[in-house]
Amino acid sequence: MAIDESKYSSFQQFLLNLLSLLTIIPLAPYLNRYIPPLVEDGWHLDMLLAVLAAFLFTRLLLWVFKPLIIPAFVLVVGVLSFNYFSDNYSFNNVLNDYKGMVQGNWGAKNYKQLDILSLYPHRVETYRDKTVRGMRDKVNYKDSLVRNFSIYHSVEDFDEYFPKYGKVTRYLALFKYINKNFRWVPDTRRDEYFATPQETIQNGMGGDCDDHSILMVSCLQSIGARCRIVLIQGHAYPELYCGTKEDFEVIKQAIVTLFPQPPIKEIHYHEMKGEYWINLDYSARHPGGPYLNDKVYALIEI
Repeated sequence: MAIDESKYSSFQQFLLNLLSLLTIIPLAPYLNRYIPPLVEDGWHLDMLLAVLAAFLFTRLLLWVFKPLIIPAFVLVVGVLSFNYFSDNYSFNNVLNDYKGMVQGNWGAKNYKQLDILSLYPHRVETYRDKTVRGMRDKVNYKDSLVRNFSIYHSVEDFDEYFPKYGKVTRYLALFKYINKNFRWVPDTRRDEYFATPQETIQNGMGGDCDDHSILMVSCLQSIGARCRIVLIQGHAYPELYCGTKEDFEVIKQAIVTLFPQPPIKEIHYHEMKGEYWINLDYSARHPGGPYLNDKVYALIEI
């Protein structure tokens, strides 16, 4: 049974309730990292559930014995402060997670690309074209150099979100590294050269759009992702397979949370027969960025 707290003055109760609120604010996103993504009709509800859990926890402390909220607040702030100096989940992540909830539910919209890929899929399912064959032959996700490179850079970022998003954090961290470090270098004017992923890694991450696409899909597939290369007029880019609409919504939420600057307004994707794919082009600042054009003429399934 709760202890009678009527002895506390109104001011003391106000301060304790304020501490309760200040405990809920950082505690909710901290707990949210361990709650599986919950999506209902496009709404991401896991953060709201975490807020409710934090609220109920603090109310329980106040009901049992009001001063218990003081050590609870100190503990939460202490953990976040320790994490700040050890480069783990800290105050910046708390703010970013709230931004991600708002941006994911109200800010970032889905933008389905309408093109020949959606209207006439049978026209983009051939491998007879020389470019398609040449690029597909250079993809290599079983090579040890590619595999080691991918593992190393897939754990450099977003590790604090692994309990929530799992392998998706590895894919997005690897995307971030490759796109941040890739430098565009053209081929000769006479010949089109397709570099293997090993060559692109060893030459300092330089190449053109087809080299980037080959590298990205090779690296991602070496750590378990499913990818493809899309050829459009004058360009090639990789796409990541998301899965069903529910899977797509989870990845969307991860993207808007992990790539907060600038705030993401739209997630561009292709969808056909219930399968969702998002853009991983180097021309985009984040996964799901705008496509350069919609003149799709070939797919390279790996």
